[in-house]
Parts: sequence; C-alpha cells; structure tokens
Amino acid sequence: MSNETATEPEQTPAPAAPVKEPRSSGLPSWAVQGLVSLSAIVLALVVGAILIIIGDDQVKTAAGYFGAAPMDTVSAAFTAVGEAYKALAVGALGGLDPISESLTQATPLICGGLAVSLAFRTGLFNIGAQGQLIMGAILAAYVGFAWSLPPGLHLIVAVIAGLIGGAIWGGVVGLLKARTGAHEVIVTIMLNYVAIYLLQWLLTTTAFKRPAREDPISPIVDANAQYPQFGDTRLHVGFLLALVAAVFVWWLLNRSTVGFELRAVGANADASRTAGMSVGRAYVIEMVVAGALAGLAGTQQVLGTDLPLTDGVAASVGFDAITVALLGRGTPLGTVLAGLLFGALNAGGLQMQLQTQTPLTLTTVLQAVIVLFVAAPALVRSVFRFLPKERGTGTVLAKGWNG
Repeated sequence: MSNETATEPEQTPAPAAPVKEPRSSGLPSWAVQGLVSLSAIVLALVVGAILIIIGDDQVKTAAGYFGAAPMDTVSAAFTAVGEAYKALAVGALGGLDPISESLTQATPLICGGLAVSLAFRTGLFNIGAQGQLIMGAILAAYVGFAWSLPPGLHLIVAVIAGLIGGAIWGGVVGLLKARTGAHEVIVTIMLNYVAIYLLQWLLTTTAFKRPAREDPISPIVDANAQYPQFGDTRLHVGFLLALVAAVFVWWLLNRSTVGFELRAVGANADASRTAGMSVGRAYVIEMVVAGALAGLAGTQQVLGTDLPLTDGVAASVGFDAITVALLGRGTPLGTVLAGLLFGALNAGGLQMQLQTQTPLTLTTVLQAVIVLFVAAPALVRSVFRFLPKERGTGTVLAKGWNG
C-alpha cells in the first residue's frame, strides 16, 4: 500500500458572469428623447384630466348618487374632460386666428427658451432670462417711442438696442462668473429683481412716462419701429426672427469653432482648461449671446405684441422659458417645438376657460407636470415600459444638456 498522500486536484475558478451592457433600442438619441417627451405630455394630460374631473360640478352631482347609477358619474367625467380638451384644442388650432395667436404666444417663449438652452449646453443655469428680457424691452421701447427715424431703419435700430440691452445684462453674469467664480444662479436671480425694480422706477420718470397719464405706462412705440403684422392678426415678423434665432443657435453650437468650445466647456470645464481653452471666455460669450436672445424676446413684446412699455411687459415669459428649455432638452429644435406647445396651451387656455369654466391655471399645471415628468425619465419609463433607455447615459435629460 503506497504511503503517498493523494493531492486534491486544483480547482479552476468559475468564469466571471458577463457584464450586462445597457439595453440599447437601436434608436438615435434624439428619437429616444422625443419618445420620453411625448410620453411626458401624455401623462400630463392624464393628470390634467383628473383635476378637471375633481373640479367639475356635474361630476360632483353625479357622484352624489354613484351607488344608484355609477355610469352617470363616468359619463359626466368623460364629458367634462372631452369638452375641456376640445375647447383647448379649438382655442389653439381651430382656425387662422387661434393658430396665429398660438404662434404669437410662442414667439417670446422660443427666444427666451433658446437663451436658457444655450446656457445649459455650456454648463450654466441661466435663470435670468426675465431680467435680460426686461432690459431688452426697456432699450427697444425707448428707441421706439423717443427717437424719430425713417421706416425700416427705425425698427432695425430698436431691435439692435434690445439685443444690446439683453446682452449687457447677460454679459455681467458671464463676467462675474469668469472673474470671481460667482454662481450664475444667484447672480441671475438678483439681477432679475434689479431689472424689475429698475423698470418700475423708469416708468415714473418723465423720459418714460406717457404724458397726461398717472399710471406706469410709456408712450406707444412709433409705427416705424413696430414689427410688421400678418394681416389682421397679432402675429408679427418677430416670429420669423425667433426661427432665425433658433437656426443661428444650431449653427453656433454645431458648425462653429466657438460653439465647439462652448460645448466642450459644458461637458467638462476642467478638461477644456487643460486642453488650452479659455473657460472664462466661454462663459462670457455664452451669457452675452444668451442675453441677446432674451433681449430679442423683449423686443418682440414691446415692438410687436404690447407696443407700450409697462411693468408687466415680461409677464412670466422669462420664467416660462426655463420650462421650455427643459422640455426642449437644451436643443434648438426641441426648444422651438416646446415653445410652440406652450404657446398653444396659453392661447387655448383662454378659450377653454370661456367655454367650460375650467380655470386658466390648469394650463400652468399642465406645463409644470410636463417638465416634472421630463426631468424624471425613469419615472416615465416605469409607466410606459416599452420606452427604450438610451445607451451609456444616466439620464436622457443630462445627455440633452451636455451632449
């Protein structure tokens, strides 16, 4: 019998489990983003329908005898939602006048949204579109009613003045960011207040106050400085300028050397600095251009839509522009489409309120819910399980900002 000790055979380690790659749908990035945005709109309409049902008097009455006739409640709910959304659609798209009003409402939103979107692509959060719009409106209106120039030239000079006003207000933010590192969110919010109160003060001075009027309102802009209108509608040439601005932003970001630097800084400022790019210069350029875009929105308000300058000239356009940029994923085309959608909601909401007594604030709720779902694509995909996930990205929204 052998005394040799039997040795245990060496065990080879089990092969590691293959790493699962993120499931790719094969769709391009823009298609995935579009599907998520459309799904967010559908979910927002569902939420809006629930709010309509809760607030409708007929539904409440039918719900009082739900046990005896449950279908009455269901029928009343469908009727309330159907009539409200039908009125919304008719008020936005039901003819030449509603369509023109939707485009008019969308015009400043597109330019303001582009101002915010451009900042997103450079890694900045431009919350100051409201103040930049106001400054553009102030200078454009002053040139419009205080100067006397020939037709054509007067409009061009007024528009340029508005661009300069917005560019200066945005450039201050970029300069402070580049030189001192001041956070652009804080600076833009504070400058919004400065612009609002500056406008209120100016409307009490003799230079801006309309003669023989005690309320804060300026003289009407001279006809030579007004945007030409299309027929008898409120739609004006400023809408075409908004589309031109979108094409310009696309060209700037995707076809120019400056745009490449802006996108590189937005993707990774430290790496861009190491590569020899001037991050501070990119911040200044971006905020100057963004301010000019918001200033263009200001000219569209005072030279095309409102004409006299008032302390409510900006309304909530500058803040709504943030939601437009978010829904548009920081891209020029997406921003235009989002601006058109929000313009249609604003125009149709008035008709919806008149016909069905549905509060106009419902359209604001719809806009907010749309942005909420867009900002949470994982939540949208959990509801619509067929939605693909973009390969190699944490969130589609972040890809849209920095991509």
